[in-house]
Amino acid sequence: MEMEIVAGVHCATGESPMWHAGEQAWYWVDIPARRIWRRDHASGELRRWLAPEMVACIAASSGGGLVAGMESGIFHLDLHDDGSVGASRLAAPPASDLGEGMRFNDGRCDRQGRFWSGTMFMDMAAARAVGGLYRYSSGGGLHGPVVSSMLTQNGLAWSPDGKTMYLSDSHPQRRTVWAYDYDVDAGLPHGERVFLDLNGQKGRPDGAAVDADGCYWTCANDGGVVQRYTPAGKLDREIELPMAKPSMCAFGGPDLDLLLVTSIDPGTGGDAGAVMLLRAGVQGVAETPFM
Repeated sequence: MEMEIVAGVHCATGESPMWHAGEQAWYWVDIPARRIWRRDHASGELRRWLAPEMVACIAASSGGGLVAGMESGIFHLDLHDDGSVGASRLAAPPASDLGEGMRFNDGRCDRQGRFWSGTMFMDMAAARAVGGLYRYSSGGGLHGPVVSSMLTQNGLAWSPDGKTMYLSDSHPQRRTVWAYDYDVDAGLPHGERVFLDLNGQKGRPDGAAVDADGCYWTCANDGGVVQRYTPAGKLDREIELPMAKPSMCAFGGPDLDLLLVTSIDPGTGGDAGAVMLLRAGVQGVAETPFM
């Protein structure tokens, strides 16, 4: 397996890797550091920006800049040459749904360019099931919670045809991935079913991606591996990583055949908090920017 640790990068909580096809560059975030990172694919040049509050998830915007789930809502972000970030809030749930100690977490766009993200209570030890999953669109604003009572929302991904939505709860008390039938016109999931029950298995199902074969790749946080599951829920590949807490993966590169994996540093040193590029032997699906 061909692997490369991206030099010059360390994240406390690396998350939300994204391939920006228009720029031929990778983006990801470091949540508690309020950092947005960018790596040019051809040159390897690194850049970073400091946001005004924690950024948990990002997606490219078709109009330029990024759309992001942050502490206090959904934002449009402009990245400035001086390393600062211009942040314009687009929408936010009621204060009762995004109160003190909460923030948005995992998120991405569906195949139609609607932005989805979920909320969580940051103190995971409290095990407060107060998180919800929301959809934001330029024409319809914020909708939700579409799914409620989540502990640690994660694992959002869509099948190549957009007709199946995946969602996980990575909290130690849940460790579950669900699949939904997805109405691509209305932008609504229905028919919830357990796709993967990973209780008693290696790690917890954190961030995820789907490849061109429709297989679901999930980062096994605390398990030190990335796993590939077929659409039938069968484990068919497992890649060992040098960090114990991989957090999210994304396909990219000019041929969509690279997998970028972020990770979390719990203070153990070594490669914890590293960002890694690897060739997984399959091709991914191009992400749709926010429309």
